[in-house]
Amino acid sequence: MERISVFILVFLYFISTKTACNGHTHINNNVQFERRALIDFKSGLTDPNNRLSSWKGNNYCYWHGIGCENGTGFVVSIDLRNPYPYTLDLSGVISPSLIKLKYLKYLDLSFNSFKPIPIPQFFGSMKNLVYLNLSHCGFIGEIPSNLGNLSNLQYLDFSSDFSSDSTYYSDFEYSSYLFIKNIEWMTNLVSLKHLGSNYVNLSMVGSQWVEVLNKLPMLTELHLHGCSLFGSIPTPSFVNLTSLAVIGISFNEFNSTFPEWFLNVSSLVSIDIRANELHGRIPLGLGELPNLQHLDLSANDLEERLFNSKLHWKLLQLTIFGFEF
Repeated sequence: MERISVFILVFLYFISTKTACNGHTHINNNVQFERRALIDFKSGLTDPNNRLSSWKGNNYCYWHGIGCENGTGFVVSIDLRNPYPYTLDLSGVISPSLIKLKYLKYLDLSFNSFKPIPIPQFFGSMKNLVYLNLSHCGFIGEIPSNLGNLSNLQYLDFSSDFSSDSTYYSDFEYSSYLFIKNIEWMTNLVSLKHLGSNYVNLSMVGSQWVEVLNKLPMLTELHLHGCSLFGSIPTPSFVNLTSLAVIGISFNEFNSTFPEWFLNVSSLVSIDIRANELHGRIPLGLGELPNLQHLDLSANDLEERLFNSKLHWKLLQLTIFGFEF
C-alpha cells in the first residue's frame, strides 16, 4: 500500500511538472512570436527622430506605445499617434506582420506620414480590432472595402488633412486623395460608435450615405466635413440613429433645405452644418431637441426665423449667419 502511495505521488509530481513546463514553453513561444511581429513592423518604418528607440531587448510590453494583456504577453494595443504632427513623423511601409498580433484590439497611427501609399488591405483581416485611427497619415487611393470585415470596431477614423489652398465657403481642393466609391461595406460595422471621414472624397457615393449610416444604430459621432457631398440631403425611410449625439457635415456642397429628419434624433447634442448651400427656413422644431447644446448654421442661405423660438436661449453655443450668441 505504501509503495502504491509513493508511486502515485511520483506520478502526480511528474504530470504536474510536465504540464507546468509545457505552459511555460507556450508562454515563451507567445512572447517570441509577438516580439518578432513587432520587430518586423518596426523594420518597415522610417523613424528619423528615434521615437521607437525603446524597441529593443526582450521585454516588448515596456516598449513605447505597446500595451500587453496581463499574464500572457499578447499585444493588445499599439498607440503610435504622433504627439507633434509634421515634426516627429513616422513614415515608410506598414508591414503585414501586424496580422500576426491576433489579440490586437487598439491601433492608432494617426498624424504620421505614410504618403504616398494606400491604406493597407490587410487591415481588413484584423478582426479583433475595436479601435482603428488612421487619420492624418497621408494615405492615398480608395479606402479598402474589406474594412467592413471589422465587425467589432467601435471607433474608425481615416480623416484626411484640410488643404491650406482651400477657400472658405467655396469649393475645396484636397491635400490627399483618399476616396470611397461605394459606401455599402459600412453596413457591416454593426458595433461602430465613432466614424471620422473628414476631407475624404465621397462624391461618388451620392446620396447613399444617409441610408447606409442609418443602419448603424450604435453610432454616436459622425464627422463628414468637406467630403464633396452634394445635392439634397435625403430623408431615410426610418430614422434608426437613436444614439447619434454629434453630426458634422460642414463644408460640403448640398443644395438642400435643412434636413428635418434631424428633429427625430432626440439624442443630438451638436449639429455642425455650416458652409453648405442650405436654403429655406430653419425649423422651429430644433428648439424641441432636449439635448442640443451646439448648433452651427453659418455660411448658408437660410431664412432668419429662429429667434422667436426657445432654441436661442437654451443653447450653450449657437452660430448663425456668421455670428456667435
